[in-house]
Amino acid sequence: MSLSLFIARRIYRDNDMGKRVSKPAVLIALIGVAIGLAVMIITVSVIAGFKSEVRDKVVGFGSHIQITNADAARSYETRPIVVNDSMVAAISDYSQVKHVQRYSTKPGMIKTADNFQGMVLKGLGPEFDATFFRKSLLEGEIPQFSDSASSNHVVISKELARKLQLKLGDKIDTYYIQDNIRARRLKIVGIYQTNFTEFDNLFLLTDLCLVNRLNNWDKGQVSGVEIEIKDYKKLEETTYQIAADTDGQMDGYAQKYCVRNVEQINPQIFAWLDILDVNIWVILFLMIGVAGFTVVSGLLIIIIERTSMIGILKSLGASNTTIRKTFLWLAVFLIGRGMLWGNIIGLVFYFTQKWLGIFKLDPETYYMDKVPVSFSILLFVLLNVGTLLISVLMLIGPSFLITRIHPANSMRYE
Repeated sequence: MSLSLFIARRIYRDNDMGKRVSKPAVLIALIGVAIGLAVMIITVSVIAGFKSEVRDKVVGFGSHIQITNADAARSYETRPIVVNDSMVAAISDYSQVKHVQRYSTKPGMIKTADNFQGMVLKGLGPEFDATFFRKSLLEGEIPQFSDSASSNHVVISKELARKLQLKLGDKIDTYYIQDNIRARRLKIVGIYQTNFTEFDNLFLLTDLCLVNRLNNWDKGQVSGVEIEIKDYKKLEETTYQIAADTDGQMDGYAQKYCVRNVEQINPQIFAWLDILDVNIWVILFLMIGVAGFTVVSGLLIIIIERTSMIGILKSLGASNTTIRKTFLWLAVFLIGRGMLWGNIIGLVFYFTQKWLGIFKLDPETYYMDKVPVSFSILLFVLLNVGTLLISVLMLIGPSFLITRIHPANSMRYE
């Protein structure tokens, strides 16, 4: 063990090595580090959780990648493309593709005796992966959708049901305008709630067959195909691979395919989520500054209190470097204790919120009813390592105060 580390441990443990370390200085340093690290852990977990929750809801309504008609306008009144079994099989062969499903949309209107509401009827086939909607299901069930027959069953959002005063089992009249007005009576068999108001106010889920009939499309024609991938980090790469083989190709009706991912389809939402990263960096900078400032203040107070000890060590032949290392090691011990408490506070918040959901949110504003949290071992380690390194680096400058203390002058502090 080096001399610096040995002396620092003795001071830290307060074992008969001169004066007692100033308790207020140590306490301030510990609180500063603990609060700073706890706030950073909480901030990163909440913002990461919020971004993940919003992204998952957007993906849940439209999957990671969509193949649609290249001439389709930015609306739900889509133009069809042919998606046959061979195309689905070809898409499924990509290494990152997890699931492929067809869909069709038809904008329309729900009318009740007292009210009416615009909506989008989304038709889904038997291959539909209902995992996302089952998690959000409040009442009823997600039926087995069909591409060959129509059950006239529909799944509606709680928001639409509330606005139109509908309940499970009710039959609703829906109207669609194309060349003429067409009507369909549908039965509500499920009610879901994702709290993603932008989509909850729009989508009704039903059979692919029904929507294709309303659109007067031929067999095999659909609005598009939704592709779920295995790793979101490879979204751009997978989109490029599929687009390279599909973009611009024509189906049997001379309609061109167009490949877009969820970030390209919803640029405003993902641009908003990217802005949250700036908030993270601002908070990290401020909290590390607070932690570093309190530790620097504490170290300066300890150095001044230990001036006579520094003079004695110098008179015994200890170099400035050795003494500086001693106090830097002491600061590391103090920072470490503060970080321990900061980690405890941050992790207690994370697990409490994850399991109990104590802190609530307004779903109409934040798209969710409670504060979301997400935990990453890598980010947790980086926060701890970064806090320790930056705090120690901030102490190197103040530690040079030791070089200005002379053995003879230090006697006045006795």
